[in-house]
Amino acid sequence: MAQKADLERDLHDTLSRIEQAHAKPLLSTSFGAEDMVLTDAIARSHRKISIATIDTGRLPDETYQLWQSVTEHYGVKIEAFFPAAPAVESYVRINGINAFYESVAQRRECCHIRKVEPLGRMLAGHGAWITGLRRAQSAARSTLSAEEFDGANKVVKFNPLIEWSDEDVWEYLGEKRVPTHALHARGYPSIGCAPCTRAVAAGEDLRAGRWWWENETQKECGLHVAAGPIA
Repeated sequence: MAQKADLERDLHDTLSRIEQAHAKPLLSTSFGAEDMVLTDAIARSHRKISIATIDTGRLPDETYQLWQSVTEHYGVKIEAFFPAAPAVESYVRINGINAFYESVAQRRECCHIRKVEPLGRMLAGHGAWITGLRRAQSAARSTLSAEEFDGANKVVKFNPLIEWSDEDVWEYLGEKRVPTHALHARGYPSIGCAPCTRAVAAGEDLRAGRWWWENETQKECGLHVAAGPIA
């Protein structure tokens, strides 16, 4: 219990520090379990931290249902950012509607159009970017820092749940009665676009259901690859 209390205290201390030290801090959410912990902590404390999401145009219906539930449950506004329509139209016209299955390059191009470019617009003018990244999510994320500098977006990036375990996340969600994504109960620990996400089997990596046809070292969408430690 003491460890859990320490984690929650550290979370709120970090959010307070971000709120006080950085202009217009922003939480980017995809409505996964970690993002719901952060949304709850921000909303319960009435912090001056904005919340925004990227609607790629290919999200599962359950994501939209949770999005609506969150706005009603907490009374918060979640700003939406969308991919540029001409870029999506050009990609589909040239490559086909599901070309991301054909090569890593085409999948990354799709992710860039639908996620990375909208993220840049989302973060513009914000002094801090808050994410739900955790070291325990995958081997590729095991060396993440709690505070980094995202060179691509020129913003300080905070990962307040960096040390949280899966059990810590779900204990918090259960005790606080936080709304959660319906697909988690169906074996989806990590949820992105519907065509690129599947359920995972017992013992698989938490992110094994993301771009499951690719090698583990290639499985990032581009949102979280430009960050480096704070000097």
